[in-house]
Amino acid sequence: MPTSRDLDTSRDGTHGIGLAVILAHPGPAAILNADGRILTCNRRGEILRDLFSPDSATGLMAIARTALENGTPVTKAVEVRQESQVGSLDLTLLPVSDDRRVAVIGRDTSLELNLRAALADSRQRYKDFVDLSSDFTWETGTEGRFVFVSPTGALGYEARELVDAEPWSMMDAKEVQSGAKVFQTTMRVKDAEIWARRKDGSLACLVTSAMPIMGPDGKWTGARGVCHDVTEQRERDKALNRARNRERILTHVVRTFRDEMDPSNMLNVAAEALARGLGTEACHIFRATAAEDNGPPEFVRRGSFGLGGGEDEAMEVLDGLDSSGLPQETETGRWRILAAAARYRRQINGAVLLWRAADRGGWTDDDRLLIMDIANQIGIANEQIGQHERIITMSRTDSLTGLLNRRAFFEDMDRRYRRLERSPQPSALLYVDLDNFKRVNDSHGHLRGDEALLVVKDILVTHTRPTDMVARLGGDEFGVWLDGATAEVASTKAQDFLNSGNRLRPFDGDPDHPLSMSIGLAVYDPSTPETLEDLTARADGAMYQAKHAGKSHFRVAPPAKGQGESSA
Repeated sequence: MPTSRDLDTSRDGTHGIGLAVILAHPGPAAILNADGRILTCNRRGEILRDLFSPDSATGLMAIARTALENGTPVTKAVEVRQESQVGSLDLTLLPVSDDRRVAVIGRDTSLELNLRAALADSRQRYKDFVDLSSDFTWETGTEGRFVFVSPTGALGYEARELVDAEPWSMMDAKEVQSGAKVFQTTMRVKDAEIWARRKDGSLACLVTSAMPIMGPDGKWTGARGVCHDVTEQRERDKALNRARNRERILTHVVRTFRDEMDPSNMLNVAAEALARGLGTEACHIFRATAAEDNGPPEFVRRGSFGLGGGEDEAMEVLDGLDSSGLPQETETGRWRILAAAARYRRQINGAVLLWRAADRGGWTDDDRLLIMDIANQIGIANEQIGQHERIITMSRTDSLTGLLNRRAFFEDMDRRYRRLERSPQPSALLYVDLDNFKRVNDSHGHLRGDEALLVVKDILVTHTRPTDMVARLGGDEFGVWLDGATAEVASTKAQDFLNSGNRLRPFDGDPDHPLSMSIGLAVYDPSTPETLEDLTARADGAMYQAKHAGKSHFRVAPPAKGQGESSA
């Protein structure tokens, strides 16, 4: 093959380029004949041989002939492979018209293309990171208006709607000043929290980071930054804080009334804790008993704190409660009332009412959730209190008659007797013992005897007041305590009992031994103090005197030492 030494090294007449100079090009260079075949090349031009071979798919040979025929330079970018690496060349084909040859000068653009690709990849990577780390980006100019906003827009606005707009125009009214400082910052800002308004008017919490833009002269020309919408996160935080506050109040209320040792005061303690916890004027807690005809439950207030409204208002609200468990809200002229039914095993056994002054605003969702939680706990407490009362009742009452038993009667008498020492007034104790009761059991059986005891109970209860005490002391013996009764009043009561004795005739064991009552009566005189034991002994002694006098009588015990004596 000819070399550069075999070629004319003079300057070409058409282009004024020496062939030797061309071959001295630091990049790939070659001389082609009129057919587009390489006549000679420099050392780096060896890579051109495959490109200009007849089998090459690049079409460079045809391009070279065209350049020669037209007498005009042609440029072409091609890919080359060397040692399994792909590179790129920009080729310039210069026709040498005098001797029908073409000069090829190549420039290696591999590095440039790689740098461009790396730059494009870097830009895309940066854009991706920005998009992932923020909801939108922005830039403001010297006038403080947006000059750029992410193409996706922000807060429901399209980008074109925000460009040239004032940033604080979409700030919440309370955030205008702080928002202006962020979007016109002259120093770096990191994670500033501001509240803005979306296009639909809803609030959005934005965490913003920004930095100032300085011109070549060091003057401020604007700011740019990124915003991250954390509204959902803030709402979750608020909801969590509200839930924690409800749990704190609930725990305090429940712990407070469960720590109360006196069951009768438990609901008062719960009412106070709940009213203070929610900052209401009053709280009333009710217990309910099921109606006999399966009608609505009957409510009785058992816990109270504060004044609140009247009983009629409360009952009107309670009548509207249902078993759904949802709170009921009622507003009167002065009060806003929030009520919830207390349930145990899906049955209403009470209610909780909260009273708030109407001018303080309505109830919140937190109030509604909390009163439902409290009502559930009150339902459990009501059941526990009910069980406690049933146990107490069982321990204090006679299983047959339902009257107080001996222990409960004397315990209550002791309390009342001590009260007489502080507030002196006359009172009376009556011992009632049935005559010939054993013959009833022997002749008619114990079931008939039980029926007779129930009639006696009815006689005693019918002729006494609710404030008096009636008890079955054991067997066929009964006791009656009359508050504030003088000897005359007590004697009248004893005679009333005897006059009702005809109700016992159907239970007689035999005609010669009728069932009747013998009554002993002892009157407490404040002017002559005596012990309860002495009073009891006098009543018991009077009862035996009545029996020995022929039964179906009453006797008044001799007065305590220093008093006059009377009998009937």
